[in-house]
Amino acid sequence: MNDMKLVKIQAVLERCAVSRATLYRMIEKGTFPRQKSLTGGRAVAWLESEVNEWIASRGTRGGC
Repeated sequence: MNDMKLVKIQAVLERCAVSRATLYRMIEKGTFPRQKSLTGGRAVAWLESEVNEWIASRGTRGGC
């Protein structure tokens, strides 16, 4: 497994079934992993392993 694989925001939103606003609220509260800035400044992505771990930690509560 590649722990350094990055996923962009659209994939995170689809996996977690939340809106962009909800995702950023969770990040602000510290309840979701912080995004990584990619070169160029505007583009961001998340480590797939962190997203997967977060989803797994949610158990059977469904989605993000």
